[in-house]
Amino acid sequence: MRRELAGHEVSTAHEMGWSQLENGKLLAAAEGAFEVLLTTDKNLRYQQSLQGRRLCVVVLPTTSWPMLRQHVGVIRSTLEGAQPGRLIEIELPD
Repeated sequence: MRRELAGHEVSTAHEMGWSQLENGKLLAAAEGAFEVLLTTDKNLRYQQSLQGRRLCVVVLPTTSWPMLRQHVGVIRSTLEGAQPGRLIEIELPD
């Protein structure tokens, strides 16, 4: 994914040392470092409020790189339109 998102700063939770953070603490850490958080946690919308946050959360439907690779344009355009405080769930066409 990093290569496909050239022009964007891309880091994993593991690289940032955030692997063990719970959702609220992860959002706070990400908000201090990034404008967008990509995740596959579809339950995040029910567990955390993004109201008032400077971070946009984009939820990917899968961790499968072969599936995501086919729709990198959709992901890229979603990132370009990301707005603070929003949660966007990407649905990929079949």
